[in-house]
Amino acid sequence: MIAMQDYAGGKPAWCPGCGNFGILSAVQKALVELQIDPHQVLMVSGIGQAGKLPHYINVNVFNSLHGRALPVAIGAKMANPDLKVIAVGGDGDGYAEGGNHFIHTVRRNHDITYIVHNNQVYALTKGQASPTSDFGFVTKTTPQGADPSFNPLAVAIALGAGFVARGFAGDIEHLSKLIVRGIEYKGFALIDVLQPCISFNHLNTFAWYKQRVYKVEENGYQPTGKAAGFEKAQEWGERIPIGVIYLEEKTPFESRIPALQRGPLVQRPLDPMTCAGLLEEFI
Repeated sequence: MIAMQDYAGGKPAWCPGCGNFGILSAVQKALVELQIDPHQVLMVSGIGQAGKLPHYINVNVFNSLHGRALPVAIGAKMANPDLKVIAVGGDGDGYAEGGNHFIHTVRRNHDITYIVHNNQVYALTKGQASPTSDFGFVTKTTPQGADPSFNPLAVAIALGAGFVARGFAGDIEHLSKLIVRGIEYKGFALIDVLQPCISFNHLNTFAWYKQRVYKVEENGYQPTGKAAGFEKAQEWGERIPIGVIYLEEKTPFESRIPALQRGPLVQRPLDPMTCAGLLEEFI
């Protein structure tokens, strides 16, 4: 029986009250609910406060370069499709430095769960505007206000993502259920998480979100139409939807690769001499 203590990791070094604590608890609760052994999970991250999350949970971990979590996660999943691969990152890490990887991972539909800690600011480097900062958000590097913001949910739907969801770090129970559904989904699952940064974003606070977020499933919303998904993805301001925004069954990338039909690469016998013929061609 897998329990919460099985996923306990190191002591977090985030600011007291940081939204990342809620995301960490939600990930651990989701993995316990799914009864997955820690050794069956790989978490991949880039750089940033969000990138530290895998340090604080007892699973296999790969801490990659800034914005490069997804290509590492893809490589691991192709080598061992039996692994539950979860990539995590921040809005800057995932949608700016890693924006190109985000686009192509979505359109290929790799079987990965991607959790983005969206605090609308670069927190590790002390408060610059990020791609998801609100239009006009003033920082030291954007004294005239930030540019129009990037909408990850609408972009993911446009690119053909089959599982697009938004959670809130202040509602751990709801977020953990979204993560469960994301991990169970066969294909690329985006879970964008509204994560207040108490140090560098004094607008989008826990109180600000609690006055605005609502659960789409409680209003009878059905996440199966693209037009409805686009419309829901545009809601921002006085009312902010959380929950599964768009859902469609699609064939994951790994199921379309003939070389992977004979099982995970890591479980196949390795005979270095099979390379001899290739080497002779180049010598």
